[in-house]
Amino acid sequence: MDLLLTCEHATNHIPAEYADLFVDSQEVLASHRGWDPGSLALGRTLERRLSAVLFRTTVSRLLVEVNRSPGNRQLFSEFSRSLDAEAKEAILQRYYWPHRRQVETWIEDRLSIATRVVHLSLHTFVPELHGQTRNADIGLLYDPRRDAEKAFCDRWHDALRDANKDLRVRRNYPYLGRSDGLTTALRRRFPDPFYAGIELEVNQALVCEASGWRRLKRGIADALDSALSASR
Repeated sequence: MDLLLTCEHATNHIPAEYADLFVDSQEVLASHRGWDPGSLALGRTLERRLSAVLFRTTVSRLLVEVNRSPGNRQLFSEFSRSLDAEAKEAILQRYYWPHRRQVETWIEDRLSIATRVVHLSLHTFVPELHGQTRNADIGLLYDPRRDAEKAFCDRWHDALRDANKDLRVRRNYPYLGRSDGLTTALRRRFPDPFYAGIELEVNQALVCEASGWRRLKRGIADALDSALSASR
């Protein structure tokens, strides 16, 4: 079983040629709308501790949303939506398709030698959104119709809770695992149980606590290692 890590919202970087679209927008770029703080740091911890492969995006989701399908209204934000079709296609060819094709090609290569792939798409979420408090520390998002994904998340959930009884771990929260995203698209390409696509969501309130965040990253890695071992 091979572990693949991806960060679709790793950075809030805007390339120089598109900087004029984001004049006086530093605040929104620094917010959760611009990126997922902590997701790349978590990815690097998991990559190092579990000898996994990590792929990440290089631009802000406000330029192009790599975790949405072509045709989705959120593919381009209010900042980039006004670009003409040629400019949008250039962004897709430079920043969107390379990430998605890299991920898909890697999975294809691994499955060609009859292995199984667990793909974790790493994200963080704000503690409160639209006046609603998110009542979770960690969310495990999956498609409940896919037995391998459900079984893996059950094991990972239990391992996380066994390590820290106070940790609020929820399934398919604060979003649904079947919503439009990279893992959803890949499920249409790769069957259960050979491919398990899971989105990990971590509360940004925990990311902001430096010492606690270091412990949590290690704890997530240890629990993940336990779930992977039990799945082999």
